[in-house]
This record gives sequence, C-alpha cells and structure tokens, in this order.
Amino acid sequence: MAMCVNDILCAGATPLFFLDYVATGKISPEKIAEVVGGISEGCVQSGCALIGGETAEMPGFYNTGEYDVAGFAVGIVDKKDMISGKDLQSGDILIGLASSGVHSNGYSLIRKLIEHSNINLEEYDEYLGETYKEALLKPTKLYVKSILALKQHIKIKGMAHITGGGFIENIPRMFISELSAKIDIETIKKPPIYKFIEETSKLPKEKLYNTFNMGIGMVIAIDKEDAKAACDILNANGEDAYVIGEIIDGNKEVIL
Repeated sequence: MAMCVNDILCAGATPLFFLDYVATGKISPEKIAEVVGGISEGCVQSGCALIGGETAEMPGFYNTGEYDVAGFAVGIVDKKDMISGKDLQSGDILIGLASSGVHSNGYSLIRKLIEHSNINLEEYDEYLGETYKEALLKPTKLYVKSILALKQHIKIKGMAHITGGGFIENIPRMFISELSAKIDIETIKKPPIYKFIEETSKLPKEKLYNTFNMGIGMVIAIDKEDAKAACDILNANGEDAYVIGEIIDGNKEVIL
C-alpha cells in the first residue's frame, strides 16, 4: 500500500483510493482480517479510501500458509501542478526523508544473509535496540501528509521514491535533461540494521545503494534558497529531513 501512494506523490498527485487483492490456498479469516486491517490503517494515514478488492482462495496453486498480496492506488493532480522535472537545474538541492528501515525492497538478499549467518530473528540485539525481526519488519514509511504539507509552501521540482534499485536507479527518474545527482553519503543517517547488512553482505557501496534505501525513503529536489524552509516544514510534520546532496550537470547518473 505504501509503495503505491508514495509512488503517486512523485508525480505531484494526491492519493484518492486504493484496491487490494489477496490470494491464498485456504482462507484464514483471522489472517485476512489482519492483512486488510493493516492496509486500511495505511489508507487512513494517507488520507485515501479503501474502496474494495478481491480475496481469492486457490487450493493447489498456493501451499498451506502461502499467500500473495497486491493492490493499486489512484491519485489526482492538475496538469499544471505535475512534478515533471522540467524545471530542475544544476545547483538545486536534494533533501532526503528518512526511511523507517528496509521498507519493501532487498528482502531476497536479506533472507540469504540471515540463513548464511544463522541469525535468530527473535534474538534481541543491543546495537539494534530490538530483535532482528522487529528491525526488519518495520512498516514502510508513508510520506503523504508531510509531502502534501510541503507542496502548499514550497515548489517541488523533482521527487524520487527510493524503492527497488535504490539511489542509483530511482533518483535519475526525475531527470529529463542532462543532469546528475551528487550525493554526500556521509550525511546519511543509516538505521542500525544496515550495519548487519553491510558487514554480512560485504557489498561495495555502489551495490548497496543500488539495492537498498540505506536510510532514505524519499528524495526531493528544490531550489537552494528553499532548503531550510523545506526541512523545517517536513520536520514539523513528523519527518527527519535533511540535505543529502545537489543537482549537477551530467548524464543522468548518481555520484556517491
């Protein structure tokens, strides 16, 4: 649900409604109620309506306990208010909005790391300040209310939702001209779980920032003179927002 509404924000749109789809081998009313309840809560937090959906029971296709969840959202924006990237220019500032954790991407690798490291998900870790299970299953951050509040006061010139593909593949989506993003990764406040991911995966920084959000769930491009005001508005609306880089002339790439 969060993936859908956060993506819609990047076009400058306001989410209107959401529909869900749940498929399983054998329906457990209690589990279905829990799943739909979570989706419903996300809709409430995002100010959009859950107007329907479908629950499919497919024995023989899904094994016992297996399920699949999907959905889509619809939003609205006046054409003149769309965030297209057409006004981006060298010197614009990139503001990062902190993620709540891993969000919804990179779990195929994480599962392998856990298996290889023989990690007990229920084990409390002092560095994490919680169990591995709690750290890895934090719900994806919803940015709807804070972004809509920002739009009322500041012109957003570009926006990237940091999902699959990380910084490397998502930030360039805001560019329509020959520009690049220069990111100061030393400024990024990484959640503690990334220490485990970095140490056990031994991936170079380029791969890490091409797979995970690394602590930043949304990146916004604005005029340099609006940076402080934008951070103040976002932080007043519950975000941890701060400058992480700038737009430079280039070839639609991300420089770490």
